[in-house]
Amino acid sequence: MGESSEDSIQVNDKFIVNFDKEMERWGRKSIYKLPACVTKLHPDAYKPQVVSFGPYHYNDGDLKPMEEHKRRALDHFLERSGKPLPSYINSLSEIALDVKDAYDPLPLEWHQKETTDEFLELMVRDGCFMLEILRTSILSMRDYARNDPIFSDHGRLYIMPYIKRDLLMMENQIPLSVLEKLLTVENEESPQKNMNFINWLILQFYLPDTNNINPDGESLHVLDVFRKRMLHGADPSSKAKKADPSSIPKILNQLLSSCFGTRRDSNDEIVRSATELREAGIKITKSATKCLKDITFDRGILKLPPIVVDDVTGTMFLNLIAFERFHVGAGNEVTAYVFFMDSIINDSEDVKLLHSGGIIQNALGSDIAVADLFNSLLKDGTLDPDSSLSTVHNMVTSYCKNPWPRWRANLSQTYFTNPWAFISFIAAIFLFALTITQTGYSISDYYRR
Repeated sequence: MGESSEDSIQVNDKFIVNFDKEMERWGRKSIYKLPACVTKLHPDAYKPQVVSFGPYHYNDGDLKPMEEHKRRALDHFLERSGKPLPSYINSLSEIALDVKDAYDPLPLEWHQKETTDEFLELMVRDGCFMLEILRTSILSMRDYARNDPIFSDHGRLYIMPYIKRDLLMMENQIPLSVLEKLLTVENEESPQKNMNFINWLILQFYLPDTNNINPDGESLHVLDVFRKRMLHGADPSSKAKKADPSSIPKILNQLLSSCFGTRRDSNDEIVRSATELREAGIKITKSATKCLKDITFDRGILKLPPIVVDDVTGTMFLNLIAFERFHVGAGNEVTAYVFFMDSIINDSEDVKLLHSGGIIQNALGSDIAVADLFNSLLKDGTLDPDSSLSTVHNMVTSYCKNPWPRWRANLSQTYFTNPWAFISFIAAIFLFALTITQTGYSISDYYRR
């Protein structure tokens, strides 16, 4: 009889699944190695370009040059804090198991107990580098030279954009609990206060206009904090939900959907393109906020959040979608948003219409490039019937079936957009009325005779 796994117990020579331990095990996962069936569709979207964080891309040859700068950043961090390296490693050793379990799967070389110290050193080095990147991009750190290739104005201009992109890779995350431990040793503040500070740093790093956002509370990693901000309205302080008994079957469904396409079990009717919606009498305007969930439809008016589309937009959405696919309980709001945008954008004319309404700010230059981007993000996808956008989807499709709004829109677009066409239309009505009146008088005269 072989040994049981940590999720099983032996009863009368039979192995019985230990449900509680299995739930706990799945609940610790938050950083995922994406399968080839996902990455092959967009090979460059999931791979960091200049720096690795965590174990997945640690040995990538193209990223080795940044290791020297990581060591320099660690030296600056330690000297500034006045605390020795062993203090930080000892602090992380308290959560070593949880940190390892956050990776699904953890590379085999890090499973052995004899590599635990090396793993913790990796976490300290990468964690300190991440903190230095976040802090020096916002705060003035005087212990770096003015001509430093990374931590200087030059670095902020030429290197930080690449690091910002790499920090949003699903495979390039480290648990925020690592950063919290490092800060707690450094400044001896409370863990909660340090976690709040970390969230604030991340938001300021990506979205400097978020002073009115309360980033309190715990999050899983940088990508999780960023996603919550994009979905502003979801409480940034709330943790991603852990798996519950009813959601366990979704794990298999999500893995299958990632490799073979999402099962089409919701609305089969796709929302029409933006130009078709306009022809159907729907007015498209921008929402009051940039929250991706702020999509509403009321009395013929569809409101969409404004968004800047640039060189990193596709990569950002692909990694957010990957996180939602693999992390049970994360939700599917970003996926739903991308699906909806894919539905209403078919070509450059749709992009042009959305741009004129202030919804899309095109930093790619070409309208067709924006259309191609949104059309490539989801393959064989569908709108989850439990999504908040499902109601909007149903309302829009129902509205399009009503002939009156379409007739009114055609009338408006044909006669009311051009002043001369409008005058001709009024003249035609006037002449028609005169003709009817004259005909009426003629008939009246006929019967009086």
